[in-house]
Amino acid sequence: MNPSPRTSLVALFTADILSALGTRVSAVAIPWLVLMSTGSAAKMGLIAAAEMLPYALTGVLAAPLADRFGLRRTSIVADAGSALAMVAVIVSPGSSFTQLAALVAVGGALRGIGDRVKHVMLRPLAEQCEVPMLRITSLYEGLSRAATLVGAPLGGLLIAWLGTSGALWADAASFAFCAVLVFVLVQLPPDEPAAARDPEPAAMSDAAALADAPAAPRKPAQPAPEPYWTALRGGFTFLRGDQVLIGMMMMTFAINVFSQASGAVFTPLWVEQVVGSPVVLGLLFGGFAGGALLGNLIFTVFAERIPPYRAFVIGALVGGAPRLLTMGLSDEVWLVVSVSFLCGIANASLNPVIGMTLYTRVPPELQTRVFGVIGAITFAGIPVGSLLGGWSVALVGLRPALLLAGGLFLLATLIPVIQMYRRPLDIPQYSGGSAKTEGAD
Repeated sequence: MNPSPRTSLVALFTADILSALGTRVSAVAIPWLVLMSTGSAAKMGLIAAAEMLPYALTGVLAAPLADRFGLRRTSIVADAGSALAMVAVIVSPGSSFTQLAALVAVGGALRGIGDRVKHVMLRPLAEQCEVPMLRITSLYEGLSRAATLVGAPLGGLLIAWLGTSGALWADAASFAFCAVLVFVLVQLPPDEPAAARDPEPAAMSDAAALADAPAAPRKPAQPAPEPYWTALRGGFTFLRGDQVLIGMMMMTFAINVFSQASGAVFTPLWVEQVVGSPVVLGLLFGGFAGGALLGNLIFTVFAERIPPYRAFVIGALVGGAPRLLTMGLSDEVWLVVSVSFLCGIANASLNPVIGMTLYTRVPPELQTRVFGVIGAITFAGIPVGSLLGGWSVALVGLRPALLLAGGLFLLATLIPVIQMYRRPLDIPQYSGGSAKTEGAD
């Protein structure tokens, strides 16, 4: 018996968030395994890069293959393969660092394309259930943040309770469960374009058809699949012609640059120089994460009543630069924590609006490829932010670097305001399961 559309949507949502949680756990457990076996902090960084670089690349390079193979089938194979890659890490404790990095890279590559196709499958299921896409993207963002918040501590607890191998076994089990969940409970709508469905089984031969049933009109032949490089180029070609998506992509890249500089460099240094207590570091990160969770709850409830472009502009302006500027101008812990909490609330509206805009502006048959291109480009802001944050502090000191970064962040987030006055952006407003276009406020 086929699962209901709502069951399929809930199962896909569960698998997606559980996969994200497993990725966070492995991001703690595998570097810890490397540290315990080699004692090298440099190799910890290399093993993290070995996982995340293939994760970003396969979202782009494997997208045409996923379209041809079928999104649901790709998700199942990717999750099952991730589980096997994790098991291979566990059962080969004496392997060389190069072999370990290769296994981790395979797991990262599989999770990259697996996460990408799950995101694409959300839209047809949400529309079939008549659930507003803006609410779906907002809820997804909130649960993803919760997975990020819980995943790292959970990884540490699993290592403490079960040991490193036990934590990795739990991680492998989570990926295997995701594969089973999608296989058993997720069924895409039959009217979804062929690129978003698994390929249909081969038809019966003409002789068998004539023997078993009266002659029937032959189905039109399916068009031949696009060559790989043509399909890959299609994502870049579509994106190049959509100025709204390009603007949002560059905005997200800038946000990733400054947010990573803040989280990886500026905030730890501010705490070390001003307070000297790691407890305050936890308060700052926890304050922002707590605000983001509250903001996601508010936005999920009121998403249909808030004009998307207004939410995007407010989230961009308030959600980032004030944190850096406050740290650059004040030594008051309570003030910095409070501003971080408010920034988290405002920041919660960004990703849901961006996600909804992607789902509504990109044709379903191109979503895997376009989403992969955008994800890879915006992801590149993370290593850039780490490098620029460290270089700026080394060149001018912490306070000037904070004020400079905060000022540049503020200028970058003014881009949507300038665009709003020059030419209203075509940001869709979801109502029920269908989209309608509404100009900027």
